[in-house]
Amino acid sequence: MDHTEDRAREKQIDPVCGMTVPADSPRSAEFEGEKYVFCSDRCLTKFEHDPAGVLADKDGESGSPGDGKMEHSCCGGSATKAKRKPSSTQRLPDSPSPDSQTLFTCPMHPEIEQVGPGDCPICGMDLEPKVVALDDEGEDQQYADMKRRFCVGVALSVPLLVIAMGPMVGLRVADWMSQTVFGWVQLALATPVVFWCGWPLLVRGAKSFRTMNLNMFSLIAVGTLAAYLFSFVVVLLPGVIPEAFFENGVPPLYFEAAAVIITLVLLGQVLELRARQQTGGAIRELMKLAPDTAHRMTDDGEEDVSLDSVRQGDRLRVRPGEKVPVDGKVLSGSSSVDESMLTGEPMPVKKVEGDEITGGTLNQTGALVMEAVGVGGDTVLNRIVQMVADAQRSRAPIQKLVDVVARYFVPAVIACSILAFIGWAVFGPEPQLAHAFVAAVAVLIIACPCALGLATPMSVMVGVGRGAKEGVLIKNAEVLEVMEKVDTIVVDKTGTLTQGRPEVTGVETFGGWNENDVLTLAAAVEAQSEHPLAQAVVRRAKADELQLVEAEEFNSITGGGVRARVDDHDVLIGKADLLVEQGIEGVDAGRDKAGSHQAEGATVVFVAIDGKLAAILAITDPIKQSTPAALKTLHELALKVVMLTGDAEPTAKAVASKLGIDEFHAGFSPEEKHDFVRKLTEKGKTVAMCGDGINDAPALAEANVGIAMGTGTGVAIESAGVTLVGGDLRGVAAAANLSRKTMSNIRQNLFFAFIYNALGIPVAAGLLYPIFGVLLSPMIAAAAMSFSSVSVIANALRLRAAKLT
Repeated sequence: MDHTEDRAREKQIDPVCGMTVPADSPRSAEFEGEKYVFCSDRCLTKFEHDPAGVLADKDGESGSPGDGKMEHSCCGGSATKAKRKPSSTQRLPDSPSPDSQTLFTCPMHPEIEQVGPGDCPICGMDLEPKVVALDDEGEDQQYADMKRRFCVGVALSVPLLVIAMGPMVGLRVADWMSQTVFGWVQLALATPVVFWCGWPLLVRGAKSFRTMNLNMFSLIAVGTLAAYLFSFVVVLLPGVIPEAFFENGVPPLYFEAAAVIITLVLLGQVLELRARQQTGGAIRELMKLAPDTAHRMTDDGEEDVSLDSVRQGDRLRVRPGEKVPVDGKVLSGSSSVDESMLTGEPMPVKKVEGDEITGGTLNQTGALVMEAVGVGGDTVLNRIVQMVADAQRSRAPIQKLVDVVARYFVPAVIACSILAFIGWAVFGPEPQLAHAFVAAVAVLIIACPCALGLATPMSVMVGVGRGAKEGVLIKNAEVLEVMEKVDTIVVDKTGTLTQGRPEVTGVETFGGWNENDVLTLAAAVEAQSEHPLAQAVVRRAKADELQLVEAEEFNSITGGGVRARVDDHDVLIGKADLLVEQGIEGVDAGRDKAGSHQAEGATVVFVAIDGKLAAILAITDPIKQSTPAALKTLHELALKVVMLTGDAEPTAKAVASKLGIDEFHAGFSPEEKHDFVRKLTEKGKTVAMCGDGINDAPALAEANVGIAMGTGTGVAIESAGVTLVGGDLRGVAAAANLSRKTMSNIRQNLFFAFIYNALGIPVAAGLLYPIFGVLLSPMIAAAAMSFSSVSVIANALRLRAAKLT
């Protein structure tokens, strides 16, 4: 059995969250005769509660698209896997056309989903496609329709306003027409505004009363229809209006109020729809990375096909200067590929036969022939797009407060409107009923809770999109809220602080062995291993142009080492303690030499040949150039940084000292990392754990927020709360900054919305009248209501320019 098979046998999949877990994990359970292992106590508890249900969910995910949602609580909180879309909507370059195959959702209530367009049964807003498409950059139908209605509303409301309000500025239009004609002209101008321009608003209001999900459209419909219908009766049957309504001897008209209110609300809708389009910019930028077509190679030659026609196993040609169409493996050719869209690193990566290649990356110099492995919805790029889209639709826990308030808000506003009418009718000055009517309508209009409903979703949508542009993929809004409270960052060393590509920087030999002979034998053994340190030895031997030979009887030794026979020599490679356990001579001499290398941050590997120490290899993993600046930013954010590594104490100490790490612990196994994180959380710390998403799976699951470093593939995207696409510690600082700025933005929006309504309702009800003699016009109330929504939207859009690092 080879080393790869041995490693595979040591790992199993957690059936709850999908993480790779050591097979000997202490968290295990049996069901129907089969043993399952788990990454955390939370996953174990969930499985024990309903094992059949958990396994059924996992089968549903791997099979046909399911309709349910699965909640799991690892990786720093609960995460929701959104319903899968039909396969036709998983094609990156295609738009989700509003047909029966596209899932639509509400921007305020993401739990509302349906196939095809419509409106939300809770808040009344138009549903939108769950995933932004490339051709959404233009005006969509909903936005164009609302803008058209708004423009017509403006064209009719302005002359109506001039006619009705002209006398206040000395423009007496009524002087050259009778009172009857005056009323009919206003009726003719207002009717199209209310019943054509405002029709979508009135329909939503009617639905809200039918379903008793009262919302902003409930108040708009009641207020505008009351003003319009009262005026309609005045024009048709003026004799039925009580004299208590009369102003200057005639019954008043409120056509201009109804029309202007509708127009201002439409303005708010237009601005909101435009803002929602802009929040999809991050997704569109990601989607543009994929080309429109691929060059498929067949027995008959080469043909250009659309991406949705590419199937797993197809052979594709990628020419110089073209983008890689899908995920796959290089079959022939060599080239340099720009992977900056994934890693953030500007240096191209050499690709040769057998190397993996990612869709959306840019082929630079040579021609490649590749085999398609991940296509359609299975590409890294498409999973990233889906992750960003799902996160933008998710709800932060703070939204629960808003939901509770909104549930009682609209009925309370209607009650306030009725009380205002009664108060003015009983205690107000003449004309009492006219004043009462104006106050009641003004209260209904100014209190529309649209700003309150937009406060959280707009900030989350913009914040998640901003993070995606920086390569910071947020799983859901809850992660944003928890991340803001993080006070301790726990990081792994290899691949997080360092480049993750170690190199042999020193070789010291013993017992008469020369450097080349030792490297030849050591590389032959390490070629059988996948460990990063083993690959460093192989790379050094190849760089020195040494001829590698075949190793026999290869064996991986538990405790940190490998053994094999090479050219009749018994070669053992590993830690000093392992060599002592195996009875190797001369280890103490190697320890003495190793200290100086470890003090400089190198990892030291001991090589024994035929029972005696032959050499020590100093292997250094260079620190990433961005790491010092990223750590400085984390410290400026008052975050404590703790390094956990499986490396030796002297090496870890040297790295920690050089980087200014607050605390470090060396020689930690994955289980010990998990236990350390758990102890921190038990002490009341809010912990973010940064790892590669696989080896550090237990610790990632135990942390309040799991941050996966790497290219965003496999388990990282599926399970981590935050995925840093570039695998750069700067992303941790960016995530911390993003969470703080987004949550601050949400609080600003909620504060503004609450204060606006708290002050607006009393003012509309007539609080200022006894002092200043001012009664708020319903038109002014509508303008104020629209301004509040626009202010919330504008404040949320500020996040697009936020500096994260």
